[in-house]
Amino acid sequence: MQTIHAIKILEKYPTFNISTLADILNKDNNYAKVYLNRMKNKGIVHKIQRNVYAVNAEPLIVASRIIWPSYISMWEALHYHGLTEQIPHEICVLTTCAKGLKMITIGNTRITFKRIMPKYFFGFSKVLMKNFEVFIAEPEKAIIDAALFHEISFSEICFIVKENKDKISGDKMIDYVYRIRNSALAKRFGWILEKIGYKSTEKLRALSYETITPLDYAMPHLGTRDQKWNIIVNIKDL
Repeated sequence: MQTIHAIKILEKYPTFNISTLADILNKDNNYAKVYLNRMKNKGIVHKIQRNVYAVNAEPLIVASRIIWPSYISMWEALHYHGLTEQIPHEICVLTTCAKGLKMITIGNTRITFKRIMPKYFFGFSKVLMKNFEVFIAEPEKAIIDAALFHEISFSEICFIVKENKDKISGDKMIDYVYRIRNSALAKRFGWILEKIGYKSTEKLRALSYETITPLDYAMPHLGTRDQKWNIIVNIKDL
């Protein structure tokens, strides 16, 4: 009966630790540690990492709860928002925490961690998944993060932006890029947003510089030069 009672309470937590279980059992941490080990061996709970456990080890629910503050971005966020049909096998978690974290695996899903500068830590929101709160990047910020970390080629980013221009806010994307104040990022997004019809790119143009920048950082730096944005257009025509 004690185990059933504990599980019912623990199911309300996306993740928990030994102290949480000790409070539920009204016992000390040493007792809870032994009790938890027994539940783990029976497959009732899952160990995520050192002193982090879950009853329902849903990767997406667990991912943004492993370290705080953090949010989910890149491919998983793009898939969640319906901007790509590609099913990710990796969840990327962005955090301002300096603590080193290694990749962990839950089932067939890898969870990786990347440190992001505090000034870039914005553009995410809280969503509900199976009654749990999950912190995930907004569509525009997920795209920008992918370019900022060079996790997705800019050719793919251009395709995603073009195919989903009715689902994303060009004004928000411009504001977010301007807030980051990365000149190369401003030139790249200024080019693609102008290419698909946005007219209000002056803010990004103000951040650009004369040094030539390749549009796609993952491709050879060969192509025609766009004089306005000072970039080498090294991708296929949109």
